[in-house]
Amino acid sequence: MGKLLYGTSSIEIEFDDRTLTHLQIVIAAKLRRKESFFFSWKDDPAIGDGRSSIWLDASIPLYFKFAGGRVPSINREWLDILTQSSNGSGGLQFTEEPGANGNGHNGNGHGGANGPATVR
Repeated sequence: MGKLLYGTSSIEIEFDDRTLTHLQIVIAAKLRRKESFFFSWKDDPAIGDGRSSIWLDASIPLYFKFAGGRVPSINREWLDILTQSSNGSGGLQFTEEPGANGNGHNGNGHGGANGPATVR
């Protein structure tokens, strides 16, 4: 599991490396354009099965820590979905990779997202 470390607050948000890579691309594109926005996701049932959001701004330090050393292949359809969401009034809403099924792989042979995130 990779981690998105938010600001100086010691908040760690865990996503699998494939998901984190796609989120990094979308978040970086928005912050490069100096666009601030909310990022929301469904929490893992282990921490209450709720929903969480953070405010992302270019002035807030972000650190993406990946568990593995290899960059996964990029799913352009998923990037488009996440980017379109990030441009809406509700900000970036995490959605699972299109075609992902219960075993963590989608129909294209790529590893799918593992679903909810864990915040520590």
